[in-house]
Amino acid sequence: MSGTVSLSKVFILDKYFTELESYWKTEEKLESYHTADNGGNSNDVDLLKEQLRSLSTELVTLRSSLKEGLSTDDWPQEAMKRDVIVRQCANVSAYSTLNDLIHISGPLTEDAILRGLQTRFYTGDFYTNIGPILLSVNPYHDVHCSLTLTSTPEKNGSLCDVVEDAVARLAETGHSQAIILSGLSGSGKTHASMQLLRRLFDVAGGGPETDTFKHLAAAFTVLRSLGNAKTDSNAESSRMGQFIEAHVADGALYRTKIHCYFIDQTRIVKPLRHEKNYHIFYQMLVGLTQEEKVKLYIEGFSSHSLRYLNQGDTNQNEAQDATRFQAWKDSLAVLGIPFMDVMRVLTAVVLLGNIEFVEGQGMELDIRGNNEIKSVAALLGISAVSLYKGLTTKSRMVKGQLFKSLCDANTANKTRDALAKALYSRTLAAVVRRANSLKSTTASTVSSSGSNESVHNQAETARFSNGSLPSSRSPGSSNGSLRSDGFIGIVDMFGFETAHENGFEKLCINLCAETMQHFYNTHIFKSTLECAKDEGIQCEIDVDYTDNAPCIELISSQRTGLLSLLDSESLLPRSTHESYLQRVRVQHRMNPGFFEPNDSVDYSQFGIRHYMGNVVYRTQELLHVNRDSLPDDVITVFHKQHCDFGFASHIFANELKSYQGGNYCPRGLLHRVSPNFDVKDDDGRNTLSQDYYTRLDNLIKTLVHCKPHFIRCIKSNNNSEADLFDRETVVHQIRGLEVLETVNLMAEGFSHRMRFKAFSNNYRFLLKSPVVGMSDNRAYEESKAILERLTEILDDSHLVISSSSWAIGQKHIFLSEICRQHLERMRLAQRHAAAHTLQKYTRRWLAVRNWPSLRRTLEMRQKSRSMRPTPPRPQKPIYMSGSRRRPQPIIESGDSHEVPRLCEKSTVQATLSAYGLDIEKPPPIPARRSYTVAGNAKVGFPHKRIMVKTYQG
Repeated sequence: MSGTVSLSKVFILDKYFTELESYWKTEEKLESYHTADNGGNSNDVDLLKEQLRSLSTELVTLRSSLKEGLSTDDWPQEAMKRDVIVRQCANVSAYSTLNDLIHISGPLTEDAILRGLQTRFYTGDFYTNIGPILLSVNPYHDVHCSLTLTSTPEKNGSLCDVVEDAVARLAETGHSQAIILSGLSGSGKTHASMQLLRRLFDVAGGGPETDTFKHLAAAFTVLRSLGNAKTDSNAESSRMGQFIEAHVADGALYRTKIHCYFIDQTRIVKPLRHEKNYHIFYQMLVGLTQEEKVKLYIEGFSSHSLRYLNQGDTNQNEAQDATRFQAWKDSLAVLGIPFMDVMRVLTAVVLLGNIEFVEGQGMELDIRGNNEIKSVAALLGISAVSLYKGLTTKSRMVKGQLFKSLCDANTANKTRDALAKALYSRTLAAVVRRANSLKSTTASTVSSSGSNESVHNQAETARFSNGSLPSSRSPGSSNGSLRSDGFIGIVDMFGFETAHENGFEKLCINLCAETMQHFYNTHIFKSTLECAKDEGIQCEIDVDYTDNAPCIELISSQRTGLLSLLDSESLLPRSTHESYLQRVRVQHRMNPGFFEPNDSVDYSQFGIRHYMGNVVYRTQELLHVNRDSLPDDVITVFHKQHCDFGFASHIFANELKSYQGGNYCPRGLLHRVSPNFDVKDDDGRNTLSQDYYTRLDNLIKTLVHCKPHFIRCIKSNNNSEADLFDRETVVHQIRGLEVLETVNLMAEGFSHRMRFKAFSNNYRFLLKSPVVGMSDNRAYEESKAILERLTEILDDSHLVISSSSWAIGQKHIFLSEICRQHLERMRLAQRHAAAHTLQKYTRRWLAVRNWPSLRRTLEMRQKSRSMRPTPPRPQKPIYMSGSRRRPQPIIESGDSHEVPRLCEKSTVQATLSAYGLDIEKPPPIPARRSYTVAGNAKVGFPHKRIMVKTYQG
C-alpha cells in the first residue's frame, strides 16, 4: 500500500461503518424475528452474525493501516479537511443525540467512541455520560477569563445532575459524597469544580447572595493568583491540589472548608525557561499605585529586572493583570486580611532574588544588591545586619556546645532561596487558614490548623483493596477521628503532566495522578469483577484494563521505592544525586516500569512508564528540594523581640514557640520550608516527600468512606485553541483513562452490585403484594421476587433488557448499567406518582377541613351584600356627533368625609411610657442580624433593616 494514500479513503470507510451499523440493526431484527418464530433457521442467523463480526474487524484494521500510511507532510492538511467535513455533518449524525456511550449501536470500538465525542463536540455538547460517569471535553472557551465562583454563572445540565444526585444521596443515606475530577493538566478540572461548587450553592447554599458564598468566592479569587502559573501546556495551570468540603444538613449548606496541597515551590525561585512564576508577582507590578510602590521599595522594578521572574517568560497582558489585581485586592478586604501586610511579604520575596552572595577578599561574603537587602529587611521589620547574619551564618550543636561558622556563597544563596519559598508558602497557608476560620460550626469535625494539613485522617486504616495507597510505606499514625457528619467533597487534585525538565514536583504530581487513576480502577473495575468472581457470577465479557499498582509501588513502596530511597539519601550529609541515581539503578534495573533514557547525553536521568506515557526525570535538584530545610539562624531573626512586623512573626509562630524563655539564639536546628505537618521519621526529622505522601494517603482514606462520583476531563487539543478537536490528542487520553474498557463494562457487564436488603428497600414497590413469611433471609426472598416481577414487566413492554442483565450472588444483586437505569426510572416514576397521590388527598383533606369556615365566610359576605342599598345607576354620557367630549366641572361636595377620631393624649403618653419611646424622637431601627432562619437551621444571609418612611412626630 502506498505511503501517501489520501485520507479521503478513510472517509469512504466511514460510510462503510455506517452501513455496517445498519446491518447490525438488521441482524437484531432477524434475531428477534427468529425468537418469535420458532420454526426459523438459526444457522442462517449465526452465519450472518459471524460475517458481520469479521467484516467489522477487517474494516478497523484497514482503517488503521490507511492512517499509518499517510505521510507526515500531508497529515495536517488532510486532518483539516476531515475536521471540516465532521463539522458540517455533525448536526445530522446519529451521534449528536447520543447522551450515553453505552447506547452506541454497532461494534464497540475506540473509533466509535472517538467519533461520538467529536460529533457531540461540534454540536456544542461537551459532556457525555458513560452510565454514572461523566466525560467532559474542554472546548477552551474564555481561556483568559478569571476562574472564580462569580465568573462561572452558566449552568450545565450534566454537571447540575452530578451535584443534585450527590445531594439527594447524602439526604437519603447520610453517607458522605465525593465528586472526583481527573485528567491531564489543562483539561478543565478547575473550571468544572467551580461550576460544581456554584451549583451546590444554588441547590443547598442559598445562592450567591449568602455570606458563605461571598467569603468562598473571595478565597478562590485570592488563591487563584497565589496558586496559578503559566506552564508549557496550560496558561492557567493550578499548581496546587484542592479538596473542598461542603457540609450539608437538612438540605442546607452550613459550612465549607478548603484544603490545599501546595508542593510546586521551586517555581518561586527558579521558573522554567518557557514558563512563568505565579500570577500574583506579575499582577502586583502593574496593579500597585506609584505611592504603594514607593512604600514597598519596588519602584522602578519590572519583570525583566527581577531575577526570580526574568528566568522564565516575561510577556504579560498588563491590562488584564491590573484588573485581576484589583479584584484580588478587593477579595483580601472581604476576607479581612490586611492588604499591605501581604504585599510586604510578597514584595520581599521577589526582592530576595536580586540579593546575591559572592566570595569576598576576607572572611565575610560580599553582597550584590546592597539596596535590595536593606529593602527586604525594612519590609520584614528586621534590621539589615540581622538578615545578613541569618543568611550567612550556620550554627551547629556539637556535644552540647553551640558553634557558629560562616557559610560559603553557594550555601548562603540556597538559604536565601529557602527563605523566599518559606515566606511565600506560609503566606498562602495563612490565607487559607483565614478563609476557613470565617465560618465556625458546632458540628463534630476534625480541626485543621494549616492549609497543607489534611483533615481526612480516619480512625481506621483501610487496606489498598478498599482504595488506599498500594504501598506498605508507613505514613505515620492517623491523628484524626472518623467523621460524625456527612459532607460533599469536590476533589480537584493534580493532573498528569510532563515538561522539558521534570524534577521533584513533577514526580509528586504524577504520583498523585497515578493514585487517583488507581482509585478509579479499583472502584470501577477491580472491586466489581473480583466481587462477581467471588460470588460465582460468570460475566460474558472480559474487561482488559491496565492496573497501574506496580507504577505506584515503584515510586512509593516502603523500603525500595524511589521516594523512600530519596529520603534515606536526604538524611546523609554527603549524599549526591549521583549516589542516589546509582542506588535507584541497582534496585530497579529489572523493573518493567523503570527505564534509562538511551538517547540522552545527560546520565543524571531516569524514566518511569506512567499510565499516560513515559516521563524522564532529572535528579540534580531532587535531594535539595526533598530536604526542604531552613536553618533556625534565619527563623530566629523573626522573633517578636527582633521583628516589629507582626505578620512575619505570625507565619513562623510554630517554629518560634520552641525559643521561649528569653533564649532567642539559634540552636543549629533545621526546620521545614513549608508549613509542618508533624509527620516525622524514626530520627525525628521529616522530608517533603513524607509530608506529601501522608497527606495523599489520608485523602484516599477519606475517599474510601465516601460514595464517589467520577468526572473524567479531556483536553480537546494541546494548543488551548477554542473549538478544535484534535483526534490524536483525544485518543491518547481515551486510552490512558480507560474509556473503552469503562464503556465495555457498563454496556455488557455487571457494573453495579447491591446488597439484598438495599435492593429490596429500593425496589419493593414493584411487588404486587408483600412476600409471605418471615424467614431468616427475607431480604433474599424479596429480592428474588422483585426480579421475577421485573421479568414479567419487561416481557410485557418488549424492551431490549432481559433476565441476563442481572444475576443473584451470595450477598449481592449484580446489575448491568442499562438495567439499573431502567429500575431507577421506574423508581423515580413511582415516587412521583406517590407524591402526586399524597398531594391530591392532602389538598382534598385540607379543603374538607376548611370548608365550614369558608362557607360561613361566603354566607356572611352574601348577607352583607344583600343588605346594602342598591346604588343608583350612573347616567350614560350623551356624546354629540362630530364633537369631542367636554370635561365635566368639578363640584365641591364640602366636608363629606368623616375625620378619623384621634386618641387622647393620656392614652398616647401611657403607650409611649410602656414601650420606652419618645414622641419627639423616631423609634430605633432593630439591630442587624448576620443570619436568617429557614426551617430549623440558621442560614447566613445579608439581613438589613431600614426605615420605610420618614418619621413624623
